[in-house]
Amino acid sequence: MRNIQFFSTDTDDGVVSVVAKTGPGEHRRVAQIPVGNAPRGGVKFTRDGRGFVCNTSQNTISEIDAVALTEVRRIEVGHGPRGQGMVPGDRYLLVSNSGSNSISVVDLELNTEIHQIPTGRDPRHMGISADGRTAWVCVWGEGYISKLNISALGSDNPAGITEISRIPVDREAHPYSLAIDPSGRKVFVANTQATFVTVIDAQTDQTQRVDVGFIGGRAVAFTPDGRHALVTVESISRVYVIDVNTLRVVRHVPVGPGPRGLVVDPGDDTAYITNFARANMMHSGDNHPLYGPNSLTMVDLSSAPLDRDEGTFTYEEVHVGYGPCSVVMFDLDTLSAEERARRVEHASTEA
Repeated sequence: MRNIQFFSTDTDDGVVSVVAKTGPGEHRRVAQIPVGNAPRGGVKFTRDGRGFVCNTSQNTISEIDAVALTEVRRIEVGHGPRGQGMVPGDRYLLVSNSGSNSISVVDLELNTEIHQIPTGRDPRHMGISADGRTAWVCVWGEGYISKLNISALGSDNPAGITEISRIPVDREAHPYSLAIDPSGRKVFVANTQATFVTVIDAQTDQTQRVDVGFIGGRAVAFTPDGRHALVTVESISRVYVIDVNTLRVVRHVPVGPGPRGLVVDPGDDTAYITNFARANMMHSGDNHPLYGPNSLTMVDLSSAPLDRDEGTFTYEEVHVGYGPCSVVMFDLDTLSAEERARRVEHASTEA
């Protein structure tokens, strides 16, 4: 039996909803963790289950415990925090402050902000390379990706972080979030106000566009084999499937209304998508599942081909809180039984 949890950031409720999964088709909502006002972005976890989420309207991030399912503390950062990146090694967390036009560096041993890096207007979500040397940040308000050299964090020198380049997307495109493909060679960018996905060569900074036909790009994830990029397109309630090698759209998958967050469980090829819409936005004649807002749509990616428009996918639904904007996965089996027991005992003592 698997021991997986999905964490849905529910903006309108001020909570993180937790959905437990013990196997394919075996889901149940087990908790809602109150955090700060207007939480945004996916929870970022350390390997030992410390999770962090932005409280956009309170200029803080909340730490939550993946085992005890409680809020542990709040850490002050800049104004309007919206996106985060966990630096490999779990010592530092980067937080994009959309209201301060900066990136906070948070020391997770000291549990405090120790530095801020100026950026362009309204930075949003980011990605960090597997070697912990480079970060790419969506600068939503100015239409470019800020590429940062963060290798100085390896020597505990946050003041040494520098901007390598500004990679143009389009000033009116409003790049929102991005993800680095499993090979580390390409960065896929979802743009909220452009009808294309931007793909960046991680080494040369050269860009290409992949036309999806509609505005409203929100999140990017990849299939476990790395062959396909999945992009949520909020305005049309679909997930677009892009061949990573050819950069062609090979299929689109109808999902629930207003999809934003996206994560794929590599254990069984299931995609989880948050339906952010505050009202039902079904598109008739497009084979959309009859699911409402404020839910997770689950799509069995192995139930139909991804590389061609053939067959119908198998779906499920679980309701979460209001305004779910992001979803992430944490595997409790990566923690030892002793660590899980210690964390639960610590939480009960603190209570």
